[in-house]
Amino acid sequence: MSQKRGMLDWYFKTNLLTRIMVGLVAGCIVGILLGFGDPANSKAFVDNTKIFGDIFIRLLKMIVVPVIFFSLIAGAASIEPSRLGRVGVKIIAFYMATSAASVAVGLFFANLLQPGLGMEIVGVEAVKGKVAEAPSLSTIFLNIIPTNPAESLAKGDVLPIIFFAMLFGLAISFTKESEDPAVAKGANSLFGLVNAAAETMYKIVRGIMQYAPIGVFFLIAMVFAQQGAKALGPLLYVTVTVYLAFVALTIIGYGGLLAVYRLGVIKFFKGANEALITAFVTRSSNGTLPVTMRVSEEKLGVPRTISSFTLPLGATINMNGTAIYVGVCAMFIGYATGHPLTFEQQMVVVTTATLAAIGSAGVPGAGAIMLLMALESIGIKVEAGSAVAAAYAMILGIDALLDMGRTCLNVGGDMVCTAIVAKTEGELDMSKWEDQPTSAVPTRKGNVV
Repeated sequence: MSQKRGMLDWYFKTNLLTRIMVGLVAGCIVGILLGFGDPANSKAFVDNTKIFGDIFIRLLKMIVVPVIFFSLIAGAASIEPSRLGRVGVKIIAFYMATSAASVAVGLFFANLLQPGLGMEIVGVEAVKGKVAEAPSLSTIFLNIIPTNPAESLAKGDVLPIIFFAMLFGLAISFTKESEDPAVAKGANSLFGLVNAAAETMYKIVRGIMQYAPIGVFFLIAMVFAQQGAKALGPLLYVTVTVYLAFVALTIIGYGGLLAVYRLGVIKFFKGANEALITAFVTRSSNGTLPVTMRVSEEKLGVPRTISSFTLPLGATINMNGTAIYVGVCAMFIGYATGHPLTFEQQMVVVTTATLAAIGSAGVPGAGAIMLLMALESIGIKVEAGSAVAAAYAMILGIDALLDMGRTCLNVGGDMVCTAIVAKTEGELDMSKWEDQPTSAVPTRKGNVV
């Protein structure tokens, strides 16, 4: 007797990645057609369909905090404190190294191609500026420690949540080894409860991703409908510059790291593509985090004991794509207004962007605020009616397009560093990399790179 087919089997039984790619391509086509057509039709489409893209973003944001909280507690509680410290040092070192590489790549392309040179933008009174202040180093570190963990959870402050969850997980790890049997039993029960909560959240993530193709279609269509025509105009050059830097860092930086640690580059991108596409469309490192964690475990073989610590941390402080974006766009504004940035100013921009990234949430558009901070730090004021404000407004016009690439790069960097750390710890499931010739070398705790 044949099994009865459901009305939506054609949808749910089709490969998820295929559905997402179809939604992405179809959204691009529809958006571009609308962007070059009647502006009234474009506005009507955006106004009437915005809700479908917003639903996807809100569903992802809904699960960010519980995924981070439960996953990080479970991860910290399941790993020995000494190993957690070792993993922490390694991942921070890799994040710093990739951030430095991204800065170098961004400044290289900005100085080589000089986007905005010769534009001679003049002030436009209708353009409003903003004033932003880069947070001090002491403020950033103080804000990591929550005065009220419940308040941090309610507000979605990622760094304080990470800090508290790590402490809570470590406390469970110590308590499980208590000499008092009753206390140890209770700690193990608590660990089981937290681990089950994390698994439950991953189940919700899988359900939400079934809506991803629909959300992707409307999100991408709206971006091109609103910004596509403008992006192909005077700002095409800066867009190309930014994306050339993104591609260079991906191939040379990420590809080079994977090759050094004998991990297949093609295999990595095949396994990571779902998370990378989600990051590209949602423009949110934190919103993509649940997908990133699931893909890292299921497709790349990274154990949850490592990914539950390294990936939430990376989504908050590892902003490789954002560093490139801030550097190139600050250079564009300098060239476009007739005030090219000196080398010293470029270094200040880099420092400010790095510090601001540590204290910024991985949400859509955060890079635009960081760009404001970077400009203010070198004395380039974004004031109403000024040429700088006009140039900044032009960047904002294509910020969504740039944000897609930089978020994708941010997430990719988190996954590369996490996979490498897992291998150096002898915890990476190399069976996930078997089809790559470079994965033939066995990885053991006693014989790692």
